[in-house]
Amino acid sequence: MTELETHTLDAPGAVVHYDVREAKASTAPILLMIGSPMGASGFATLAEQFRDRTVVTYDPRGADRSKRTDAAGESTPDEHANDLHQLISALGGAPVDIFASSGGAVNGLALVARHPEQVRTIVAHEPPAAQALPDREQALAATAAIRRTYERDGFGPAMAKFIALVGLRGEIPADFADRPAPNPADFGLPSEDDGSRDDPLVGQNIITCTHYEHDFDALRAASTHIVVGVGAESEGEMAHRAGLAVAERLGTNAVTFPSHHGGFLGDEFGMKGEPEAFAVTLRQILTDEG
Repeated sequence: MTELETHTLDAPGAVVHYDVREAKASTAPILLMIGSPMGASGFATLAEQFRDRTVVTYDPRGADRSKRTDAAGESTPDEHANDLHQLISALGGAPVDIFASSGGAVNGLALVARHPEQVRTIVAHEPPAAQALPDREQALAATAAIRRTYERDGFGPAMAKFIALVGLRGEIPADFADRPAPNPADFGLPSEDDGSRDDPLVGQNIITCTHYEHDFDALRAASTHIVVGVGAESEGEMAHRAGLAVAERLGTNAVTFPSHHGGFLGDEFGMKGEPEAFAVTLRQILTDEG
């Protein structure tokens, strides 16, 4: 197993933790694996599939080890992009390859729009870019309703409504935002409100991530090779549909990866994908670029 070294980065409003698995003999670009709000722990299985390359994972601001040092209640894709810009600079500044999952894909594309010189290839897997959807109004209303539910009722009801949203197939019904949240207990979630309002997903990132408007002109003009990925098993789900919409706006075709939205996962969060097969597809994309 490749030895893991942990480092910290002082960013405006946060101390960002990142892990480096160095492959000393590798001449390939660093492979940066990013999610949001999922942190470094979610990429442990996938990183093991790339022991021949130096792999860097990190915890986004406000999640896991990366504590915020300001009083902000939300983290924006532009803030995350600036953190990534600083992180890549700390790694030496040479162009890296990025595998970006979900909210991390939104943040990674924001980085490429600003600093394409830092990224050779980005594989943006199922970015929940609601602004790009044909049913954007319903999608934006649905995510806003989840945030309102969180502020009113706490984590369990908000997360139950989130699970209901991301599991929908096809366009989002016009009345979804007004529907009551499912019973949290049906998903093994707490029904009681503990009073906290700092959850990285339904508190800090759900609005800023899904409502973010990408600079598609800058992305199309970027020197970075941009590949959008979607899951073979997630067809019709919001993040899958958003991935297809982003690819269309970029003038490219999305690449289908094995499994679902978290198809690269091992046993990290109890929703195991097909990490070995997923890594084969990812490696092929990165090898073709090299």
